Amino acid sequence: MVGILIVAHGTLGESLVNCATHVMGSRPTHLMHVGVQTSDDPAQIVMLVRQCVQQLDRGDGVLVLTDVYGATPSNIASRVLQAGRVEGIAGVSLPMLVRALTYRNEPLRTVVAKAMSGGVEGVFKMPAAIANATTES
Repeated sequence: MVGILIVAHGTLGESLVNCATHVMGSRPTHLMHVGVQTSDDPAQIVMLVRQCVQQLDRGDGVLVLTDVYGATPSNIASRVLQAGRVEGIAGVSLPMLVRALTYRNEPLRTVVAKAMSGGVEGVFKMPAAIANATTES
């Protein structure tokens, strides 16, 4: 089973884990998050992220999800990535996370591809008829 670690600003990771727990019906195992605050020392957070990766890796690898590419959380996460063992994706969203959780028993490369497709396919403009129907109910 691929472990999943979210490294994101503030409490975003915790919120995504809570939402995924709601969607999946129970808290997924081998899922952790690290919140990065403006007052944090990046060197200490890198050590924490490394510890989380070690705890999550059960032999199938770890997928690290971050929020904004180029921001502190992704810069921290990039320091622990290892091709084929610890892979990273920036732009985490709930559809991306749910897709990764759904396919996490597949090889890491498949989980990465499914997570990315979940992120892309999870973004679309909703038709006005759907929006109007929900506000009228």
